[in-house]
Amino acid sequence: MIRPTVATIDLDAVEHNLHALIARLRQTAGETRPPGVIAVVKANAYGHGAAQVGPRLEAAGAAMLACADIEEGVALRESGVRCPILVFGALSVSDLDGIFVADLTPTVSTPAAVRALADAAARHRRRLACHLKVDTGMNRLGFRHDNLGRTMPELLAREQLSVAAVYTHFATADDPESPMMDEQRARFERALAALGAMGLRRVPRHAANSAALLRDARTWYDWVRPGLLLYGIVPPPLAAADLPLRPALSLTSRIVAVKGVRPGEGSGYGLRWHADGPRTIAIVPAGYADGLDTRLAGRGVALVRGRRVAIVGSVCMDMITIDVTGLDVAPGDEVVVIGRQGEDEITAREVAAAIGSIPWEVVCRLGARIERRYATS
Repeated sequence: MIRPTVATIDLDAVEHNLHALIARLRQTAGETRPPGVIAVVKANAYGHGAAQVGPRLEAAGAAMLACADIEEGVALRESGVRCPILVFGALSVSDLDGIFVADLTPTVSTPAAVRALADAAARHRRRLACHLKVDTGMNRLGFRHDNLGRTMPELLAREQLSVAAVYTHFATADDPESPMMDEQRARFERALAALGAMGLRRVPRHAANSAALLRDARTWYDWVRPGLLLYGIVPPPLAAADLPLRPALSLTSRIVAVKGVRPGEGSGYGLRWHADGPRTIAIVPAGYADGLDTRLAGRGVALVRGRRVAIVGSVCMDMITIDVTGLDVAPGDEVVVIGRQGEDEITAREVAAAIGSIPWEVVCRLGARIERRYATS
């Protein structure tokens, strides 16, 4: 028996979204050369399935793919990806052999990573191309923008390593009220000038994630790095009404039981919800073990027979309860948690807003036991 809770991923929608972004880049660039696209497929392609999404994005025109760690990069190679694969993560304590076996492009972001990668390249008798990450204010990974004079000589002296690109990451690109993105861009420009004075000239640059891509073409440089936009989700609170994106993922299940609840009776752990009158509830086999947030109880909705119904009771490990009072429902009826049914749609962005979270978390948390089915629209 196949479990009825299923995530369906429309690979045509993923390709469509990439083409829409490429068209936007070309239109805005005009006579100048538009930036290439580094398609971000980390965290199992934001829960959509990297082994299926990665090859599709490569075939659709992505110049490069990007992932979080070596293991994700190796998995992409095993799925058939042949284009360059950038590894974002810190690598100073990793098993680095996978970089050479799978022909991955690592990020060098700390002095420890410089030494570890150089030593590994020497063992493999290779000169390793890397992307250099500059920290312009995120204060996570990267060489500080204002200390490059001290940190770069060791990297530039390592003959086993070559810098194939320089990049940074914006901390507040999805916050239009914050001045920090402009400050980080200015810091990055100064860092590039400092690197040029050290001899690192005419090296490709990249900085723009999905939000920065939407906000400021000055951040595009030679490549852009969309993630969420590829999956048809606009980073909140930004809008992109003129960008024809299509959500790629839907999450559906089916009713397994229907029962009546008398006035004053509760449902679920803690009995935090009580019926204010005679109610009809339905049980759906999807819970927090599948990635549904417990805060959906009393806040979230689902679609049944084209109508919005409230998620009530508690989000349990394996199931949720929905209030279907007044609807003629039965076991087997489809329930949409994310996606379209009839004329209505629940988006990952809406789900995130209901629970005070972010859409990245909503899609990335979908559990391993949820079957992913791949379709074309």
